Amino acid sequence: MNPGHESKSINRYFVINIPPYLKPGDTIGLVSPAGYMPFEKVKSCIDTFHQWGFKIKIGKTLGGESTNYFAGTDDERLNDLQQMLDDKEVKAVLCSRGGYGIGRIIEKISFKKFRENPKWIVGFSDVTVLQTHIYSNYRIASLHAPMAAAFNEGDNQFIQSLRQALTGQKAKYEAAAHDFNKIGMASGPLVGGNLALLAHLCRTSSEIKTKNRILFLEDVGEYLYNIDRMLYQLKRNGKFDKLSGLIIGGFTDNKDTERPFGKTVDVLIRDVFGEYNYPISFGFPVSHEKENYALKIGLEYNLSISTKKVILKES
Repeated sequence: MNPGHESKSINRYFVINIPPYLKPGDTIGLVSPAGYMPFEKVKSCIDTFHQWGFKIKIGKTLGGESTNYFAGTDDERLNDLQQMLDDKEVKAVLCSRGGYGIGRIIEKISFKKFRENPKWIVGFSDVTVLQTHIYSNYRIASLHAPMAAAFNEGDNQFIQSLRQALTGQKAKYEAAAHDFNKIGMASGPLVGGNLALLAHLCRTSSEIKTKNRILFLEDVGEYLYNIDRMLYQLKRNGKFDKLSGLIIGGFTDNKDTERPFGKTVDVLIRDVFGEYNYPISFGFPVSHEKENYALKIGLEYNLSISTKKVILKES
């Protein structure tokens, strides 16, 4: 697969459009389609991309004049993202941060030019809305990966995984064994993201497709009962019935009620999936924290879970 050329991956389930991988001199657009991000917090990110040989185009919503939670009004954020999606010079769009806001504008985005010239949409958290929408509707791959703030922690294997993914290197990640893992092997297109957003997308035009796929889930800052509720929302919608495999990432900074829920987050999740026989990995390094490997949504992966370790390998 040559960097710089759009390609298609064919498997027994569907054809996936893979945006061109990046090469030195390509331009990455940096926007804030959801929560506000001060410009000074993205300087390390910009400097690193320059060191990697890429150009940066900064959107108007980054470090803008907003005085509330959002990076701009709905129209401002929509127009900024739309411009990056339509710009032929921009080969990837990195969302500076997540938070909340893309669900307010997703139905107004035009994907006409984006479908003609696909590019990598990079981010996680609220960006799950955008990534799931383009995968479910247009079969275009995207990149669940570290965003701008992650670069402030210095170079590490997770930041490097983003560079490797953008330039077309195939991923192979390892994780430690976990007592709750279900041993086995699975293969299929990789889909998923933030649990809260995936639950909220049920019965919308952005609803996730999970049949015969490997699903990954992560979240942050939720009450335990709410994690349970969101999992049952997806379960009642049949999203767990015919998975090829399941990856449970980080569920961090959880909260409990005054009267305890009565289970840890791992036990809670284990019990929800107790009836299923497909391979399940707990504690995989995909999360809102530093431990967040770049994952190509829509591409084929192989998941191997043994008593000693977990291997997730791009096909």
